[in-house]
Amino acid sequence: MWSVTVVVVNSTTATTTPVTPSTWTAWSRALGYDQGQLRAAPGAVLTVAAQGPLDAVGRLVHEDDPAAQLALALANVEAVLAAAGMGPADLAQLRVYTTDMDTLLGVWDTAVERFAEVGASPPTTLLGVRELPVPGMTVSIEALALR
Repeated sequence: MWSVTVVVVNSTTATTTPVTPSTWTAWSRALGYDQGQLRAAPGAVLTVAAQGPLDAVGRLVHEDDPAAQLALALANVEAVLAAAGMGPADLAQLRVYTTDMDTLLGVWDTAVERFAEVGASPPTTLLGVRELPVPGMTVSIEALALR
């Protein structure tokens, strides 16, 4: 049986409380994201379609640079958030798809640092896939934001 203790770590808003089973706290914090987040009923829900390393006209960029692909995919998620009047602190979940898990894990710290700068630590799932819709794309990110 699990014992769940609410642990407040890097709380981003008054309505967000990170949740981690009490025995997981030490290793969980090292990952840079929360295992769960308890939020008051949101007034707005934004679902963000998979965002990849595409420029403003939909062309793949940074084909040979996984770190730059990740940075641009995150920037594109943030652009959709901004268009809805939201920001990274409103992220409730990320789902990251990659064709190269080892390489993504090697550059993942850039994502953790990017969100840490604004006090965000959304629960995140990393999934390895065989391919993504655009040839040469190595990362694609879906998001859920709540306010």
